[in-house]
Amino acid sequence: MSDTDTETDTDRRRPWRPNDLVDDAVRIPYAGAVGADMNSGNGNAGGSETLKDHVTEFLKAAAEISVAFGKGCCDIVKQSLWNPDSFLVRKFGKDSYIGRKLRGPCRRLRRELRFFNEFLPEDKDPVHSWLEFSEVQSAVGFCCLVAVKMWFELLARIRLDLVAEIGVKKEKRSEIAVELSTDMANNSAALSVTTERTSSSTPEIKKVYLHPPSANRVVLPDGRYLAYKEQGVPADRARFSVIMPHSFLSSRLAGIPGLKASQLEEFGVRWLTYDLPGFGESDPHPRRNLESSASDMSLLANAVGVNDRFWVVGYSSGSIHAWAALRYIPDKLAGAAMFAPMVNPYDPLMTREEKRRTWEKWTGKKKFMYFLSRRFPKFLAYFYHRSFLSGKHDQIDKWLSLSLGKRDKALIEDPIYEEFWQRDVEESIRQGIAKPFVEEAILQVSNWGFSLADLKLQKKTRGKDILNWLKSMLSEAQQEYTGFLGPIHIWQGMDDRVVPPSMTDFVHRVLPGAAVHKLPYEGHFTYLYFCDECHRQILTTLFGIPQGPRNVTIEVNQSPLQGDTEEQEESTLDDSATQTEGQDSF
Repeated sequence: MSDTDTETDTDRRRPWRPNDLVDDAVRIPYAGAVGADMNSGNGNAGGSETLKDHVTEFLKAAAEISVAFGKGCCDIVKQSLWNPDSFLVRKFGKDSYIGRKLRGPCRRLRRELRFFNEFLPEDKDPVHSWLEFSEVQSAVGFCCLVAVKMWFELLARIRLDLVAEIGVKKEKRSEIAVELSTDMANNSAALSVTTERTSSSTPEIKKVYLHPPSANRVVLPDGRYLAYKEQGVPADRARFSVIMPHSFLSSRLAGIPGLKASQLEEFGVRWLTYDLPGFGESDPHPRRNLESSASDMSLLANAVGVNDRFWVVGYSSGSIHAWAALRYIPDKLAGAAMFAPMVNPYDPLMTREEKRRTWEKWTGKKKFMYFLSRRFPKFLAYFYHRSFLSGKHDQIDKWLSLSLGKRDKALIEDPIYEEFWQRDVEESIRQGIAKPFVEEAILQVSNWGFSLADLKLQKKTRGKDILNWLKSMLSEAQQEYTGFLGPIHIWQGMDDRVVPPSMTDFVHRVLPGAAVHKLPYEGHFTYLYFCDECHRQILTTLFGIPQGPRNVTIEVNQSPLQGDTEEQEESTLDDSATQTEGQDSF
């Protein structure tokens, strides 16, 4: 080997490696080469280390340090997350449900990516190369795994029904396997017993039934039909009239469940419920908002002959339409009754503590649905078609993502309530479209166009300009008020987890004039549904002592008609003529 080749080999630079601290055979020649260049008078050799070379060496060293850091992160991930009891192994391992579903696609992906191996050096093992690449990306992968974990937790909450169904199927398969293994001698008997058990444990899924149209309907000025239901006494005998919009996933058939006609007649009440636009048998509204909802309520009252002021009743999410009536048609209202009234959970007037006490009562899925309603409402139709618009019945708490208390759960499992609920839902979704439900969800969480503070009764402040001062001096004008002048009654169950009591506390803080009736140990359904004594208390609070329907007096005109008078005169003349002839003949 010549001296030129030796100098070329020693002058060749290479990056620093961690093994140089241990391997003296490599470290010493490297240092000697550097020293030779430094001590020699060769200007080209000493001047060849430019800034670019230093930056290149630094980047190479940083890359090697990143590889070592990636290996350490990979070890941490394996020790902390990749153990048999970890969340990832249970949800994404080989034996998990997702792992079995992804096993086939992953194999096909590996076969399609094999062509990358052709671009590797001949002395590199493909498996070793891919492992080195994965170790470099382990730090980024760790963050991705955390994000994927959070996303799948959210999906797991949304798809509780699917997970439950899969669990039931697994239990059935395990029961079949155990029975077949324990009694192989009598296969026919074992199979028959297994079939009976699986069929008995499978809950019967009821399908949604489309009922014939049965509603009374009125035509509004814009040509839409509005369906309504009337209970209680007729219009001409009613002392009080009530109009009640329904809540989400409900219809005109709901009203107050179990309210008897005898009680309405005892208090002389005419009770009207109607289908919101797009629900039941009512036509959709092209541009629906809360102001149009109040206008529909006023037009319905005029169409059915409610001439006096009427009471508006709101329950749960249906209260938003009652709030709108108080704001836009206060002159037509005699008062308002609210049961677990819903308000906008994003209302800017709510304090941080009120929002915290409200949101902590809701399930993760319900929070997610509120988030979609406010930010991405177009995705709501997908979830609605997979739940209550799927054509199959299910429990209300699963459909609406409700977290119910013990008394509410016991009530919804009652056959009477179940029959009522299924009939009401069938009427609500009879049109089979998701748009009205999406509109209703958006109305709950969007800007209402007014604030609850606008309903507060307060004196109207006059302007401080010269014109208003002269008016106040020259004329004794009456004091004007703003807000709703009538009474507002609110009933709130203290064990309600659908509309938490914190919402009613917020309403009472904004509207201190409202009368709040707190109901200990009552939930969202227990006080209002199928409780005769509760209904009597409500009617007594609103209308006072029962006085019955109005007595309709019919005035009878006792004066004889003109034709009868002429007939009486003719008969009198005939009688007198007959008497005269009789006297002459006598």
